[in-house]
Amino acid sequence: MMKFVNVTFWRNAESAESHSKMAHSTGLVQAILFEAADRDNIGGSAYGGQRSICCTPDLAKLEGCKQGEVIRRPSSDDPDWPVVIDTHFSANHLFVKLDDEEVHITKTGMYNLFFISCDPKLRGLAMSGKTIWRNPGGYLPGRMAPLMRFYVFMSLAYLLVMVVWFSNYIRFWRDILPIQNWITLVIALGLFEMTLWYFEYLNFNSSGVRPVGITTWVVTVGAIRKTVSRLLILSISMGYGVVRPTLGGLTSKVLLLGLTYFLASELLDISENVGTINDISGKAKLFLVLPDAFLDAFLILWIFTSLSRTLEKLQARRSSVKLDTYRKFTNALAVSVIASVVWIGYEVYFKATDPFSERWQSAWIITAFWDVLAFVLLIVICYLWAPSQSSQRYAYSGEAVDDDVEEAQPLTKGFDGDVGMVKIDKDRNVGATSAFSLEDDEAEEDKRE
Repeated sequence: MMKFVNVTFWRNAESAESHSKMAHSTGLVQAILFEAADRDNIGGSAYGGQRSICCTPDLAKLEGCKQGEVIRRPSSDDPDWPVVIDTHFSANHLFVKLDDEEVHITKTGMYNLFFISCDPKLRGLAMSGKTIWRNPGGYLPGRMAPLMRFYVFMSLAYLLVMVVWFSNYIRFWRDILPIQNWITLVIALGLFEMTLWYFEYLNFNSSGVRPVGITTWVVTVGAIRKTVSRLLILSISMGYGVVRPTLGGLTSKVLLLGLTYFLASELLDISENVGTINDISGKAKLFLVLPDAFLDAFLILWIFTSLSRTLEKLQARRSSVKLDTYRKFTNALAVSVIASVVWIGYEVYFKATDPFSERWQSAWIITAFWDVLAFVLLIVICYLWAPSQSSQRYAYSGEAVDDDVEEAQPLTKGFDGDVGMVKIDKDRNVGATSAFSLEDDEAEEDKRE
């Protein structure tokens, strides 16, 4: 169902004054509602020339259309479609109101609504009002409806992970590592975000309105979750709690990057979810997408640079179990990056080959993929750094250990063992470093340790 509500057309004073007070029809505006598959039934071309929506003198002879009106040919499936609704200005009135009528849509599809005036005197026409669209299941657009069910599934998945993780967290609370506290926070934020998205969609589906305040709040929680998740991966890659007790002088740079990423992600998500669709132009949207993409690329570079140095340290110190854990983590990250690049390519292909959104029924997968990928990577991290009775034995300690003892104690299995790190000097002299020189920053931190 589609309904017009208080749709009013306004013409300029010059156009209105060109007509007398006694004239009957002094301007025509047409509303055209059609399915994307029937788009070729709107308009025509004379002698193979440029396609025109309005009927011209030549097209009137060829098509039999009425000059000054929109060309419409009946659909092969339903002769009543496309639907054309005429609204006429009267006398020299400045405005005219379209009747508040409903159009019942019986066929599933992607529908478009155009307001067109073929009268050159109505150039500069303005309009106000709104249209209400409702599907049999509610007000959610068809391309968004599957996401509501998806967020239910994701909320349950996060809840299951939270129950399993938190039960082990409580069980081994005396041996919890700082990095495991951050993992707990990411799980909680993920559960909170998925639940909020579900209720936001549920409200939209039942009321037909997306309150700006509620949607902004949901988007903000999502931006926080994405930021904390990326900083968690970066901290793990730097060996936080494993080859170094703290991030030292890198802490301020990590936090600065996190704050910058949060702002970029927040602005981008607000532009995509808050307000009316297509409020922002393509160039403005690109201006918001590029910083987010650049920061993601920079984070990936920093993460793999840090991972390389951490692996070198663990290999030099013959920390076999930790080395094996970090190799698994590196492989998981590499797979996720490759999957992301492939999916971005598919997303570009999907949008480029579907300009009229005819594949709307599968469009929700584009959004869902990123949530699933983030969840899978979180599961890998939860597995590799699961709370256990031997968690503290694998934390940074600064004491030399017997490698044979370490070999017998898997990190995630919970067996007893005594593992430490090779003792290093704790010289805290701070050197000057560049905020964007990753290798120099890491090398400087090695000196400080």
